[in-house]
Amino acid sequence: MSEQSLPDDDACPAYADTLPEYAERVLEVTESIPPGRVMTYGDVAEYLEEGGPRQVGRVMSLYGGGVPWWRVVRADGVLLAGHELEALDRYRAEGTPLKEASRAAEGHLPRLDLRRARWDGGERAQGHT
Repeated sequence: MSEQSLPDDDACPAYADTLPEYAERVLEVTESIPPGRVMTYGDVAEYLEEGGPRQVGRVMSLYGGGVPWWRVVRADGVLLAGHELEALDRYRAEGTPLKEASRAAEGHLPRLDLRRARWDGGERAQGHT
């Protein structure tokens, strides 16, 4: 499975009993990101003090369908290829800051405004400890 694809939401429970410890930690961080905020793949790895952006991306591609995957993003703010429209709908519903697309932007899709949307893990979403 490529780093750019996400499994169906139904795929995650099949792995629930066999998730590697690192994958569990990545998914826990992903679930803690508040609505309207994002972390880059590298941010998640840095927060965990383990792995790197590619390892986080791999976890998300294999197991991320059951968590708010759209909140873990590329460092350049470009929307996840193949999932742009679904992610964009979720960003708009959550009020995630976006930068409107320029006329030259492929597909005229906005990018995430990482300066405003990025979350450092400091403040916790309600219901998370």
